[in-house]
Amino acid sequence: MSRPPKCRRVEFVPQLTYFKPAGVPIRDLTEVNLTIEELEAIRLKDLKGLEQEACAEKMGVSRPTYHRILTSARQKVAEALIKGKAIKVEGGNFQVVIKYFRCLKCGHQWEEKCDHRPESSCPTCDAAEILRLNSDGSLFNCRRWKEGRRI
Repeated sequence: MSRPPKCRRVEFVPQLTYFKPAGVPIRDLTEVNLTIEELEAIRLKDLKGLEQEACAEKMGVSRPTYHRILTSARQKVAEALIKGKAIKVEGGNFQVVIKYFRCLKCGHQWEEKCDHRPESSCPTCDAAEILRLNSDGSLFNCRRWKEGRRI
């Protein structure tokens, strides 16, 4: 018996989840199902241009696992384009990455999905001095976040 698949980290959940060839009624189409993590693999590699090792790290999987996810996604997209099938994006085994923030002025803390651009100011007091935090409340360590300001 194989073990259950590891949950993949996803930073983007699409608003549009169905794509079909123009001029063909839906009733005449067959569908290809693309999972959320397969779409994320394509986004990271083909849209953002990251190396596979960086993509695998962002998704929280090994490089060989990432390669299998990407290969499967590309095969499905190619099949849909070549054979005139619809693409339905749904399901999978994933968790959406959440960003955490705290205002230095009023102390308000909030969280946002990673695919949402963070506010440039606190939603409570409108102060521009905000910190990005880790899920445990410790300071997020990234060169773009320094001294309470985004740079």
